[in-house]
Amino acid sequence: MARLTPFRTILPRPDLGQAGGPASTLWAVSAQTIELLGERARLATWRDGVVAHLAPTATRPLSAEFVTDCLDWLQARGYRSVVTSALSAAECPGFLRAGFELHEELDLLAHDLGGLPSVPRGLRRARRRDRPEVIEVDTVSFPPFWRLHDGGLEEALAATPSVRFRVAGKSREALAGYAIAGRGGDTGYLQRLAVHPAARGRGLGRALVVDALVWLRRRGASQALVNTQRTNEGARALYQACGFTLLPEGLSVLAREL
Repeated sequence: MARLTPFRTILPRPDLGQAGGPASTLWAVSAQTIELLGERARLATWRDGVVAHLAPTATRPLSAEFVTDCLDWLQARGYRSVVTSALSAAECPGFLRAGFELHEELDLLAHDLGGLPSVPRGLRRARRRDRPEVIEVDTVSFPPFWRLHDGGLEEALAATPSVRFRVAGKSREALAGYAIAGRGGDTGYLQRLAVHPAARGRGLGRALVVDALVWLRRRGASQALVNTQRTNEGARALYQACGFTLLPEGLSVLAREL
C-alpha cells in the first residue's frame, strides 16, 4: 500500500510553467506526497475541491501502475478529474498509458543570463497589501485555467529557496503588472508574469522580465527557464525579444476524468 506523508515544500521544477499572457504557473494547494516502491508523486487539490493536481517528484518517470494507484486514491476521496504538472516527453508515457490525454502544449525557453541591459526603473518590491491587486491583475490577464486560485500566490512565492516579487506601479497607483522569479540551485525560473491589458504596450512586460533576469544573475544562477502556451505568440515573442531561446523539446500538461 502507498505511504502518505504531509507535503509542505514545493520543489523547484523548470516545467512548473508559464503560459498565458505573458506567463503563468499552474499552482496547487493542500498537497501530499504518495510513495510506493521508490516512485513518488505530489497529489493536491487544485480547483473547486473536485479537481486534483498530480506532479512527479521522483528522479525517474512514473510507471502507469503507480499513476493508476494515484488515480484510485484520488477517486476514493471524491475527485472527479486530474491535471498534471507540465511534463517533459520522458515523463509522459506512464500517464498516457494510464488514460491521460493532452490538455495543453507548452514551449520551453532558456536564457544564459548574458548581455543583460541595466535594471529598468519604475518597479518596486511587492508588499503584502499589494496582493489583492496582484490577484486582480492576474484574473484579467489569464484564461480561467491558468489564473491564480485561493492560495496560489502563496504557493508561487514558496516554490523556490530564493524568490523575487516585483510590481509595476507606484504605491498610490493601481498596479499595472507583477512578476515572480525564483532560484533553485544554479537555475532560475520566471515563475509568474502578468501585465494588466490596459497597461500593455508600454514596455512593462519587458521591464519585469529584465528585472527578474538581472536579479537571477546576481544571485548566482547560470540560466533561466520559462515556459508558455504554444499558441501564445505574444508571450513567446516577448521572451525571445528579451534574449530567451526556444528549446527543441517542449512540455505537456495532461488531463484525465475519473
